[in-house]
Amino acid sequence: MNCNDVLAAATRLQQQDEPYALVSVLRVQAPASAKPGDKAIVTADGIVQGWIGGGCAQPAVLRTVRQALADGRARLIRIAPAEDGQIRELDDVLEFGMACHSGGTLELFVDPMLPRARLTVIGDTPLAAALAALAPRVGLPVTVVAHGADAARFPDAERVIASDEAVADVPPGGFVVVATQGRRDLQGLRAALALQARAVFFVASARKAQVLKAALVEAGSDAAAVAAIVAPAGQAIGALTPEEIALSVLAAVVAARRGQGAMPALAEARAPVLRTPVPLPEMPAIAGSCCGGGAEPVVAEAAPVVVKSCCSG
Repeated sequence: MNCNDVLAAATRLQQQDEPYALVSVLRVQAPASAKPGDKAIVTADGIVQGWIGGGCAQPAVLRTVRQALADGRARLIRIAPAEDGQIRELDDVLEFGMACHSGGTLELFVDPMLPRARLTVIGDTPLAAALAALAPRVGLPVTVVAHGADAARFPDAERVIASDEAVADVPPGGFVVVATQGRRDLQGLRAALALQARAVFFVASARKAQVLKAALVEAGSDAAAVAAIVAPAGQAIGALTPEEIALSVLAAVVAARRGQGAMPALAEARAPVLRTPVPLPEMPAIAGSCCGGGAEPVVAEAAPVVVKSCCSG
């Protein structure tokens, strides 16, 4: 095995933003055709470069690589002789029983290498500008898609596409935030659905999102994809300014990026939030805030002061 060829294949896939796994042989119990230190670059379609064992090992490796690329978690696997062909979890090792004639055992480490996470912000609004400025600081390169947008308004964005219909060359698999705030909402949502994103977040009230989702489905959009749009978007932090709302929404994006899924609605997230020993001011909550995830109102003796949020659409 030529390690330089393995590294060259990894570099090529990385430059193409293609996901792959680096699979390394850790231990070998003879007889086996691989040896400790052997490596291979493996995609969801199979081995691209390298060597990690013969025909008995490769199906188990390919299955594990596909799982690792789906959830981003590394895995330690053992391929050992067994008549039943079962898969067992032994502590932190996933063991594959293989009825191969060789009778050898392999232990391998599967390390997924995912493309750099990217964020597409749709909209030409103060919130879109705040997201484009803040996201790169948490490691998310930004593409802004906004009809008639001036690139000078988004100096921190890698790209600015001045049409919400010209998204064909945006790489799939990233995260999308629709921050249109009443300006071409439906067009922005359609553009978001066309991007084949890992998650789509829509900054709007629950009622507004429900109406627009129904309109999308009625117009022929895929019902499952529409239902997966996260709205209201963001973590409940009482955000009001565009910068605060951007922070709230990016918290949800980071959670999805780290495998925690979309941030839950406030009703589901309230328990861990309230366990944080930080004194909070006693303020009445506004139900249905587009950034608060549809919180239930807090009963207060005094009449609540309703503050119109900049993301209310």
